[in-house]
Amino acid sequence: MRRLRGPDGCPWDRQQTTDSLKPYVLEEAYEVYDAIEDGDRAHLCEELGDLLLQIVFHAQIAQEAGWFSFKDVVDGLIAKLIRRHPHVFGEATVADADEVLRRWEAIKRQEKKVSARSAVEGVPRQLPALRRAEQVQRRAARLGFDWSERDQVIAKLEEEIAEFKAVLQHGDARAMREELGDVLFTLVNLSRFIATDAEDALHATTEKFMRRFQVVEQKARQRHLDIATCGLDVLDALWEEAKREEPPASASASQQGE
Repeated sequence: MRRLRGPDGCPWDRQQTTDSLKPYVLEEAYEVYDAIEDGDRAHLCEELGDLLLQIVFHAQIAQEAGWFSFKDVVDGLIAKLIRRHPHVFGEATVADADEVLRRWEAIKRQEKKVSARSAVEGVPRQLPALRRAEQVQRRAARLGFDWSERDQVIAKLEEEIAEFKAVLQHGDARAMREELGDVLFTLVNLSRFIATDAEDALHATTEKFMRRFQVVEQKARQRHLDIATCGLDVLDALWEEAKREEPPASASASQQGE
């Protein structure tokens, strides 16, 4: 990377800044995520390399600016891992993974000296909305601000849906957006109680919809139907055919959102 950024290096690489590279960090992280989802280990290896490139790239820019070096990044990470795992590198003991997370957050607050500030600060704003909501909820839950039973969350969801229905009658766009957000936020809360990742669940359902809709399009072409004009009843019938013909293993893996 020093060579690429050097006087005899690559013009594109020399032009980059930490700001210009922001989209690539997100893109590469999502490509790692996709490789994990696909179960392709060779692809995962490649994508991890691409993500590592972004870290090296940013560190090189920082070193040129005199901010820090790649070694500083690695040394800081090692020190953090040791500090936040006193049950491994020290004398502390923990009962389970939940206690590990609680201690991690406590140590983190001490490190950042934000004990008087909010525990839900610092969740990245650029996270997907469902993932960010889950992270905020988990942080609040670690401090005891959480429902004790799943049925309480379901009751809250029913309450939020009723409020959403009420504002629909008035057509107030701002109120509808707020109440819809409340419904989604509560659904994310429910996902925690059933040990399901809301982001993954929605992703899987979107993939399932796309897969079935492509079958609908194929069937429409085979029957010489104009999908844009054949009507919802016809499309719905084709959709039901697509569902019935779906391979059992695929169908069982995507039960949610039927």
